Amino acid sequence: MDINTLFDVKGKVVLVTGGGRGVGEMIAAGFTANGAKVYISSRDIKVCESTASRLTKQGPGECIAIPADLSKYDECVRLASELEKREKVLHVLVNNSGATWGEELSKYPDTAFTKLMNLNVQRVFTLTQKLIPLISKSKDEGFAGRIINIGSINGVNPPGIETYAYSASKAALHQLSKHLSTRLGPEITVNTLALGPFRSKMMKFTLDNFEDVLADGLPMKKIGSPEDVASACLWLSGKGGQWVTGTVVPIDGGSLVATQAKL
Repeated sequence: MDINTLFDVKGKVVLVTGGGRGVGEMIAAGFTANGAKVYISSRDIKVCESTASRLTKQGPGECIAIPADLSKYDECVRLASELEKREKVLHVLVNNSGATWGEELSKYPDTAFTKLMNLNVQRVFTLTQKLIPLISKSKDEGFAGRIINIGSINGVNPPGIETYAYSASKAALHQLSKHLSTRLGPEITVNTLALGPFRSKMMKFTLDNFEDVLADGLPMKKIGSPEDVASACLWLSGKGGQWVTGTVVPIDGGSLVATQAKL
């Protein structure tokens, strides 16, 4: 039992959606730094291509951009088709693309639910559905394919802020992951990371204004670092995570237990 093989992803083919910035970039950087061939996709073409170029230069793995607007069904189909043209197998799919929306209850728009449930849940299902044949081919190498969905602690416990569509969509994503795991095993594992606060575009306003207060309320007294989320993905993608499926794993600095203690 060698620690170097338990977390080894060298040579694996990985797709990280929303990989151009924020948490997606953190995850993509972790895979690339450990020798994987990483595809990243996001709507912002310039950001996506710039991130891919920078991560490839850092190596030793390779990062390749395939920009796509993953809120659209046809774009999910196109991305899956493009990967099938380029690769014989996809070992790991990380569904990270997502959006949030905050508004007081009386003014919360119907369009927020339409947008977030579509991107955060429905299109995760669409892309996963279209890529299952490519991921399933990993069994020919004696490797169970991996699907890692990026959820949130707000999908486990209700947040104190008014992000109704976001928390509802993440709770739905957690349940979708569990349901898929019962259908796709043993060829593919499906797990979710319920993330606490990380430095990302989505969290920028909150951290710019309340980082010290937020961090002080956590048992670990700090915001999540790139290593925290990347290492969790490496664990679930390596041999060490091959018997883990249908789980929601909090990567949150103790956010959930801190919330429970205050209830």
